[in-house]
Amino acid sequence: MRTDEVAAKPLRADAARNRERILAAAAEVFAARGLEVTLDDIAAHAGLGVGTVYRRFANRDELVEALFQERLTHVATVAAEALEEPDSWAALTQLFEAMGGIIASDQGLFEAMICRPEGPGRAAVRERMLPIVTQLFARAQADGHLRADVAPTDFPMVLRMIASVAEFTRDVRPELWRRYLVILLDGLRAERPELTALPEPPIDPVQVDEAKACWRAQRR
Repeated sequence: MRTDEVAAKPLRADAARNRERILAAAAEVFAARGLEVTLDDIAAHAGLGVGTVYRRFANRDELVEALFQERLTHVATVAAEALEEPDSWAALTQLFEAMGGIIASDQGLFEAMICRPEGPGRAAVRERMLPIVTQLFARAQADGHLRADVAPTDFPMVLRMIASVAEFTRDVRPELWRRYLVILLDGLRAERPELTALPEPPIDPVQVDEAKACWRAQRR
């Protein structure tokens, strides 16, 4: 019997509880370590046998799809809220800050959203996101706020930069990514009457070493 056929049937109470435990554990492990963790890792974090996990999800990709389908839809909804801001530069800043906060707090969601475009759920979200980003970029350019040579496809690239900082400093300076987002946004402006105050102080050499140690430990 296929997994989708099993999922279509009502689960027993204990099976339903186990499924929720697996999803909750996966959310925590994916957020901290990304999507390359194994089902064994998730089973251990959930306090369940790996066989229990495999009874609910045939493989990691199926678990990823189940977990992130709703979250990716939420991402598109949050992005659309920026369209309601009448000031075009404030709207663009809102978009970057909202997406930066999402990817900084959840490595797995970032990878599902940016790094792993395959799958019908992620494709649907991309189709919703691109018109939103395109409209926000066009408004800011028409108002003379955003550089004319910036394209909507630069958006995920900037998010990748932010995600790299967030991942590297998560255990030492979890809000440090905001400093670099402001630097990047200032670089995107067509006109800069004055530099934006940076929201976070620079990282010091000791914190760089601490971040390196934490980053390496996460990849063992």
